[in-house]
Amino acid sequence: MNPRHVLLALAVVVVWGINFVVIEVGLEGFPPLLFSALRFFFAAVPAIFILGKPRVAWRYVIAVGLALGVAKFGLLFVGMDHGVPAGLASLVLQCQVIFTLLFAVVVLRERPRRTQLLGIAIACVGMGLILFDRGLAAPVGALGLVIAAGACWGVSNIVTRHAKPQDTLRFMVWVSAVAVVPLLALSALTEGVGNDLDALRTIDLTGVGAIGYLSFLATLFGFGIWGFLLRQYDASTVAPFSLLVPVVGMGAAWLLRGEQVGLQQGIAAVLIIGGMACTVIRRRVRTETAVREPVLAQSPVG
Repeated sequence: MNPRHVLLALAVVVVWGINFVVIEVGLEGFPPLLFSALRFFFAAVPAIFILGKPRVAWRYVIAVGLALGVAKFGLLFVGMDHGVPAGLASLVLQCQVIFTLLFAVVVLRERPRRTQLLGIAIACVGMGLILFDRGLAAPVGALGLVIAAGACWGVSNIVTRHAKPQDTLRFMVWVSAVAVVPLLALSALTEGVGNDLDALRTIDLTGVGAIGYLSFLATLFGFGIWGFLLRQYDASTVAPFSLLVPVVGMGAAWLLRGEQVGLQQGIAAVLIIGGMACTVIRRRVRTETAVREPVLAQSPVG
């Protein structure tokens, strides 16, 4: 990979890793579903008038908008609002790799390689260590929401594979636009219109900065660069960079938020990241009848 492109990939990794800390900060001033809606609103509204139509079937845009924008991010934000710290969320969310591979086997009838199955087993052990770690402050129910967010991300990955968008940024802008109204409606129903209006009336520079970071850096910059790299290189070259996102996320949470990483959680992190690494290891294929390999991580943003 071109050294400049390596730097771009690392820049996206840093932006997406810090993203989880920004979410945690933003949730101090906004109800979670409203916060998610604002993130997508400002990512979509200026850009849809500049970029034009998504160039894929609308059914794919709507499906990914609901699965990724509404379900995945809604569950993630609510889970973090209910006690899952930023670093832990960045790690647990990567269970999407497991769900993507499982859905690819069930829905697309793909045959996983032995290294992928080994990776899933290793990552599951790591997830188990986290779930049974009594020293964690995060409630089990909130962790379950983040795991469910990973499952929804897996669904969106499968739909995105069918859509095959040529322009990832344009696609994600319209996915963001689809997510806004359902998130606002859910926020009004579950969080209360009064609470939403109070949050908007009392918004401060920290809240504006959090929305700006998520909308323009994590979404537009992140997906734009990631899509550019995927057009330049094979997915097997680009995808492994996503393994660094939870490393940056946990490091940023420790540095900026004082989040502690115990021994058991550290071992779990190594197992999960190592297991994910196994799923992106590819052996050189020498025959034309090689089994198709699923794209396991469209993007690791939170």
